Amino acid sequence: MTAEEIRDYCLEKREVEESFPFDNETLVFKVAGKMFLLLALDSQPLQFNVKCDPDKAVELREKYSYVLPGYHMSKKHWNTIICESHVAHKKILSWIDDSYDLVSNSLPKTLKNKLGL
Repeated sequence: MTAEEIRDYCLEKREVEESFPFDNETLVFKVAGKMFLLLALDSQPLQFNVKCDPDKAVELREKYSYVLPGYHMSKKHWNTIICESHVAHKKILSWIDDSYDLVSNSLPKTLKNKLGL
């Protein structure tokens, strides 16, 4: 999966914005101002961080060699996904969806209603 494919997929989601708040190589995607994905544009192979339920985060790290504790993030709540060539796009997209849902579902009810989430 390419950085452009990940970017396009994230931007299709409701109330998502992108920015470079840390440096020129880490593209950050937020829903209602809260981060759900950080994409390292300068990494080879491509990698990104996604938020994850703590129990599921550990399970995924144990099951997949290309899922690591979140680089420069809370190891409890974030995973780093390395986009190796054999990793199914569908699996990557599902982890992006999970991260987006986890963050958007944690927003206050009034904000979710206002944004239509």
